[in-house]
Amino acid sequence: MQDIHSVLARSASTLQAISDSALLDAEVLLCHVLEKNRSYLRTWPEKQLSNEQLGQFSHLLEQRQQGQPIAYITGTREFWSRDFKVNPSVLIPRPDTETLIEVCLQLIESKPDAKLIDLGTGSGIIAITLAAECPQLKVTAVDSSAKALAIAQSNAQLNHTANIRFLNSNWLAQVAQEKFDFIASNPPYIDVNDPHLNKGDVRFEPNSALIAEQHGLQDIIEISQQSQQYLHYGGYLIFEHGYDQKQAVHNILEQHQYQNIQCVHDLSGHPRVSYAQWLF
Repeated sequence: MQDIHSVLARSASTLQAISDSALLDAEVLLCHVLEKNRSYLRTWPEKQLSNEQLGQFSHLLEQRQQGQPIAYITGTREFWSRDFKVNPSVLIPRPDTETLIEVCLQLIESKPDAKLIDLGTGSGIIAITLAAECPQLKVTAVDSSAKALAIAQSNAQLNHTANIRFLNSNWLAQVAQEKFDFIASNPPYIDVNDPHLNKGDVRFEPNSALIAEQHGLQDIIEISQQSQQYLHYGGYLIFEHGYDQKQAVHNILEQHQYQNIQCVHDLSGHPRVSYAQWLF
């Protein structure tokens, strides 16, 4: 028998070679096995673990040593204080996307019963968070992946959001002609040659949700084109993009006749979300 403190100390040492947050990783994995929160680990460090618990934890630890993301191992990730199911069919939610949520909430504030479509919904974090925060909002969540849509629908049930419909479409191509007040998207925006693709969690995430042609801008261009036919007069197109893509995205929006183009920085101070208005 081994206690919580000794198991965590040994595991954190084991994970240091592959993780910048070795102790946190070990704690999250042990919490998953014990079905407890992290405060439990600190309150009961002398608690003995059963052989079954040790076996389960050892299996999860081995997956993490091989580089598997914590979120895929546990099957969940928190975003905007809500739990979301994730698997290798969808991107792992990241804090950067909270900037997109903040921008959307500010814009929606003046029109709470608006219609919003989330393109490339993945696990559904954008659509579901906005639907939960704005119950009067009419939300459509779109993805070209049936597996991703299944995860998103499961997350909508998990977070009790009924004001969402889900559609299988490549961006807006299969969406019946209608007008929206807001079109939001966290599309693929990483260049195929970006060295970060060979590091960390992104090695295990779906390339289709990460990589875009034309230096990471192809999908942003396509969405900008398609959205012209789907936005109400005065509606907004809102993108999350790469930290070094501010000017390129500005140029794309300008070329497609969007106006009042703005860019918002994320918590790290990087340009992260650009939005613009359709006035035609």
